[in-house]
Amino acid sequence: MQFKEIIGQDTLKRQLIKAVNENRVSHAQLLLGPEGSGSLPLAVAYAQYLSCEDKQPDDSCGVCSSCRKYQKLMHPDLHFSYPFFAKHKDDTALTFIEQWREAFIANPYINLDIWRGYLDAENKQANINIAECHQIIKKLSFKPFESKYKVLILWLPEYLDKEGNALLKVIEEPQPNTLFILVAQNQDQILNTILSRTQLIKVPTLAYNDIKDYLITRHHQTETAAAEIAYLSNGNLTDALRMLQHDAKSYHALFVQWLRFCFANKGLDVLTFVEQTAKMGRENQKNFLRYGTNFIRECCLILADAITMVHLPERELDTAKKMASVMNIPKAQAIVEELEKAHYHIERNANPKILFLDVSLQIIKILNLKTIPTGNHYIPN
Repeated sequence: MQFKEIIGQDTLKRQLIKAVNENRVSHAQLLLGPEGSGSLPLAVAYAQYLSCEDKQPDDSCGVCSSCRKYQKLMHPDLHFSYPFFAKHKDDTALTFIEQWREAFIANPYINLDIWRGYLDAENKQANINIAECHQIIKKLSFKPFESKYKVLILWLPEYLDKEGNALLKVIEEPQPNTLFILVAQNQDQILNTILSRTQLIKVPTLAYNDIKDYLITRHHQTETAAAEIAYLSNGNLTDALRMLQHDAKSYHALFVQWLRFCFANKGLDVLTFVEQTAKMGRENQKNFLRYGTNFIRECCLILADAITMVHLPERELDTAKKMASVMNIPKAQAIVEELEKAHYHIERNANPKILFLDVSLQIIKILNLKTIPTGNHYIPN
């Protein structure tokens, strides 16, 4: 994988390339970034650049023998470790390497749910077991075979239990030219003994414009559709790609219409809306609620006189200003809480018709009857 294939993260790409060119490559590094930020493809592109036989100023060449093998994830000096769903105690990452190559090549912005879909996971819990730790030690005990560096990329070290302490020696005192790259999402869940032995590199969430431009140029989305998906994804490209697999539609008009029905307390129109949303399918229902949550939060920024921080297309911004005129921050926060609870229950297969009716009634109470639902911490108007 080349750096040019990775969305955004230009500053970090330059930082990694500079470290290689100045011969400042730490033997143990931790790329820490949220899901969908591109930490894993960055690690692979970085390893490919290290091994490239004809490095360019801003990327690997992509055509040398080493690069061609990296593109297929079949270089003899490139190794992977990752959580898996072991059927036998002696299973290791190598047992599932073919599935791993297929999954990563199909989508470098893979997450654990996507990875689970490539395996016969059943109800097993993902982990990185002691057999895999011993396999890592074995892999890294040999000198590089073809390239200057032998690289092991460990995805999601959060799934290393206390058995991970077996890796401390190989991390702290590796063989010459052996590089250990950890790719993580949650620093607090990593063993402190491992964390303290790595150089931390923080990977930020992707910028709104990076995701929007990617959806337009690579997936041929319209400006409006790309803007809405980028807005909903909150910097998570994995989420953005998932949304592409479902019906492309604008949630803005439907959500604003819903709020207007609730504000005017139009019972029959609310019932029509409930019937409509109940037929949308769960993924679209979740995306709709997520859009609503984000939209109301933008209204809160307007109410707090932080208009410069609002990130909405012009048409939606105008609507948000009008909506902000009929609510205050406690009301907006109460609506957000109802939408978040609804999203939680949709994920857990709640009946959508009953759920959206209940949420509609709560929003009517908040907007029309000016009543903050009891049981929360918001101050009523």
